[in-house]
Amino acid sequence: MSMETQPSHARPGVRNLITDILGLKVGQAHDVAARSGVTVILPDARAVCAYDVRGGAPGTRETDVLAPENLVEAVDAVVLAGGSVYGLAAADGVAAWLGARGRGYGLSQISGVPVSPVVPAAILFDLANGGDKAWGETPPYRALGLTAVATASERVELGTAGAGYGAMAGSLKGGIGSASMRASDGMLVGALVAVNCWGSVTAPGGRTFWAAPYEIEGEFGGLGSGGLVAAPEDWGLSKSPGEARNTTIACIATDVTLTPAQAKRVAIMAQDGLARAIRPIHSPFDGDVVFALSTSQRPMPEAADYTVARLGALAADALARAVARAVFEARPWPGADVPCWHRPPGAA
Repeated sequence: MSMETQPSHARPGVRNLITDILGLKVGQAHDVAARSGVTVILPDARAVCAYDVRGGAPGTRETDVLAPENLVEAVDAVVLAGGSVYGLAAADGVAAWLGARGRGYGLSQISGVPVSPVVPAAILFDLANGGDKAWGETPPYRALGLTAVATASERVELGTAGAGYGAMAGSLKGGIGSASMRASDGMLVGALVAVNCWGSVTAPGGRTFWAAPYEIEGEFGGLGSGGLVAAPEDWGLSKSPGEARNTTIACIATDVTLTPAQAKRVAIMAQDGLARAIRPIHSPFDGDVVFALSTSQRPMPEAADYTVARLGALAADALARAVARAVFEARPWPGADVPCWHRPPGAA
């Protein structure tokens, strides 16, 4: 493959969702009363995975195992959840479901010894959104994880759903977003994100998404990028400094075969998609985490380093688009009067 810059004929996949990646499904569940939920990314077979953390207040599970120097090179699922620390229990439900079906890492071949599903997870803070969090000793997240994984499919509901059900994107309703891209040579990249950021996804004074330059076929309103103007400390519809519990969590996926180290580089590059779509981002108040999955459906081309660079660039663009799609599709909770992109603060 020539490493010269070529005109791009890349387009979104058939669904414009992360599930355009062959061998990948997504399951979601939420609790209306609690205003919180769970999203599970479920590969058909164990998948290479890496992660990157840029926010100052992350909450994660089983991320150390993903380091390239460690034993386990693949995972059985990835979980994104609301609920702050309580939400990490969603991965317990997912692990139980997988283990009951013999899916996991088999360290021992002794009869009667169960496999160990590897289920990394990341959480966001949605505990102060007015939902009923009086759950005592039985938070809903393990049950939500079980429901989400059991209903995983190629369909992905966007907006007020799953891990983004209780989310707020700055001062606007946040949610779940997804997007995909098929490169000119056929390789696929997809992104899925739960947007609960401290910063704003739109430029000050209007509804223009910061991700506008990357929009394809009016997928989040088609307003163009003419409104992308801001003074250095004019953050528009960001949250106030007192609203210091946030976080945007995401998963990138590709069908190209990656090593753990290559997947790590794609995750690092994909974080730039958050910087293109949210201002400011990676603050002390955010716990931003990006996972990267490889389903290994397509061999790595000979120009491996160049391919990784292409995948990372495509992933960043797809993630920026997914952020905007999450907020564009989000609607208020039932019976709630919360600003959303279609009815911003101050609108009649």
